[in-house]
Amino acid sequence: MSNQRIDPMNLSVTRRLRLLAIALVLLAVLICSSAFLSWREIAYVRTRFDVGQSATFLLADHLQAEVFKLDSHLLTYRASHRPEDWRSFEEDSRRLSAWIAQQKTTLTTPKEKALLDEIQMTFDSYVAAAQPSNLPLLDQLANVRAAAAQLSSLGLQLAFAHREALHGIVAETENSLTGLQAVIVVAQLSVVLLAAWAAVVTYREMIAPLRGELIESQALVARSEKLASLGVLAAGVAHEIRNPLTAIKARLFTQQKALTPGSRERADAEFIGHEIDRLEKIVSDFLRFARPVEPERVPLSPAELLRDVRELMAPQLRERSLDLAVERAVDTRITADPEQLKQVLINLVSNAADALGNQGKIKLRALESRITLAGRVREVVIIEVEDNGPGIPPEAQERLFDPFFTTKPSGTGLGLSIAARIVEKHGGALRVQTAANRGTTFRIVLPVEP
Repeated sequence: MSNQRIDPMNLSVTRRLRLLAIALVLLAVLICSSAFLSWREIAYVRTRFDVGQSATFLLADHLQAEVFKLDSHLLTYRASHRPEDWRSFEEDSRRLSAWIAQQKTTLTTPKEKALLDEIQMTFDSYVAAAQPSNLPLLDQLANVRAAAAQLSSLGLQLAFAHREALHGIVAETENSLTGLQAVIVVAQLSVVLLAAWAAVVTYREMIAPLRGELIESQALVARSEKLASLGVLAAGVAHEIRNPLTAIKARLFTQQKALTPGSRERADAEFIGHEIDRLEKIVSDFLRFARPVEPERVPLSPAELLRDVRELMAPQLRERSLDLAVERAVDTRITADPEQLKQVLINLVSNAADALGNQGKIKLRALESRITLAGRVREVVIIEVEDNGPGIPPEAQERLFDPFFTTKPSGTGLGLSIAARIVEKHGGALRVQTAANRGTTFRIVLPVEP
């Protein structure tokens, strides 16, 4: 039986894996949301770039070409005064005015839109200056050329405004990509940390316990094989020993009647009688250990069981200045044999009392937990017997549950072995935690039946 520390306050593997899953989901949401926002920002920037490029550079080029074309129609009309030349000028003017108005829906920055409004007003002035009037021809042409020159200047200003808008778009794109890079770096670091945490949790909470369970199972199988062979031998040996012991005891009883009370011979006979009783106890314990009785299971409250043990043993322990107290006990019911479990608890309390001597405290507890038992995670009740004695020496810990191993001068070495067999018959395990000068805690781990 291997030592194993049980801490009911530890998070179970299931809860840790749930936390890991939640962290991974949150990380995935962060990455997806960042990618979506960056994609939307880049798409918006691309739209602005495409639209701005077509709405400014093309507008400036188209505006200059159309103004030159209108100038040509106007000069031709002034030279020939043909109505069809004037109609061509008017049609191209209306077409250019409608095109300018249409570009308002494609520009993005306020500066570009303001320049476009100014272009529209200047173009209206250009068309108005080109209308027939009483002004001298040279003055009218001067007004037209001034408006055309202003249109060309505004077109260049619009191109520069577009260049500024492109710089802004590039800056926004760089900011978006920088943010996305930061999110990716953080996500990568988070994935590495989560992977490391998951590896640690998996090893500590799953692999290490399973490894311990495997070692414990192998030790249990080896011990079971020894016990099986021992059980076959025990039946024959116990039978052969018991019969002579019974005959010797009967003969000794007859002899004692013929001896004078208080004589040396009577004292020797009494001593022999005590040793025969001790031998009978060893044989009885050996048989109980080798052939344990199947438990008669009934619904049982751990709290009631601990109270019964305390009421039974507290008075005699109080005479030795030992305090036996039930510190905490749950009412979660288990299915077990109350007499057999009481026998186990009495044995553990007696061992604790022997370790304490004539002063100390023994605490009884019953806790609820969820731990690995018999290869799977189960709901269990843990019954603890804790003392504040000197602890178990390291050299004795490995052999603690071995048959016939004892540190007591008058012990048989079968008490803990019998206790462990009884607990195993209940589908549980008997485990121990000890530390030098800090005491020992025995734990009876019993499954909670669904």
